[in-house]
Amino acid sequence: MKTPAPESATILLVDDEESVQKLLTYPLQQEGFRVLQAGDGEEALRRFEAEHVDLVVLDLMLPRLDGLEVCRRLRAQSPVPIIMLTARDDELDKVVGLELGADDYITKPFSIREFRSRVRALLRRAALPPDAGNRDVIAVDSLAIDLSKRLVELEGRQIDLTYVEFELLRALVAKPGRVFSRQALLQGLWGDYAYREPRTIDVHIRHLREKLGDPELIQTVRGVGYRARA
Repeated sequence: MKTPAPESATILLVDDEESVQKLLTYPLQQEGFRVLQAGDGEEALRRFEAEHVDLVVLDLMLPRLDGLEVCRRLRAQSPVPIIMLTARDDELDKVVGLELGADDYITKPFSIREFRSRVRALLRRAALPPDAGNRDVIAVDSLAIDLSKRLVELEGRQIDLTYVEFELLRALVAKPGRVFSRQALLQGLWGDYAYREPRTIDVHIRHLREKLGDPELIQTVRGVGYRARA
């Protein structure tokens, strides 16, 4: 599967400030993206239901429904990549957003160059073909990971993962026993780890363990990072 052309990617931009909408829409359109706008949480959900959306840029502070609730509802129905915007450099906000399923976050104020870089990185990662030694399916005990279909089954039951969770799982189980640092996992996911808190990985790993129901499949290597059970 090839990375889609920019003009085929649709971004839902959710922010209640008109100035921010204008500031972010223009550079995205210059990149060739189609941009849908929403000014509050309820409108965001309606637009998401009505249109095909490839990525959501979601402000934390919104009228009607706040960004955290919108993120929770979106993630309950779709693995669409989500970037959360927050005006507060508050670690709790970031962690809660990740707990609810956001894939990345960026704190205002930020550079337009960095913003575009984050958007393109998420879209690029979401469209990359899987690569794990040319194997289509990786089996670990009762867990089956279908790389071509991006499906995960546990004892025949499908497990819904976000694209970041799937990529983390794929990277770890493809090389069982190998230790990956948080920085290496961040770089593998987004191409770099600048501006990103390494604890982002910890939150996604915790989600994976909860969903897979096997806390020993992904093991913590204290002071280093993580590995899949050999």
